[in-house]
Amino acid sequence: MVKDEKREAKEVMDIRDLSDYLGIGKSKIYSLIRHKKIPASRIGRQYRFSKEVIDSWLRERLITAPQEPQIPLL
Repeated sequence: MVKDEKREAKEVMDIRDLSDYLGIGKSKIYSLIRHKKIPASRIGRQYRFSKEVIDSWLRERLITAPQEPQIPLL
């Protein structure tokens, strides 16, 4: 078995799992948590993320991404 195969995402992920799943760094995830931009559950001193909730959050962000403000015509 090859070690380089990507792991299947767990139903409940920790910071490292989420970092691998989203392809972003752990520091970026902590920043998103700090600014309340990503759904997270805190259990003790650790954060946990539901794959279902994260997938829903991603779909929502893709569909409702804020558009750039338009300059009104005079």
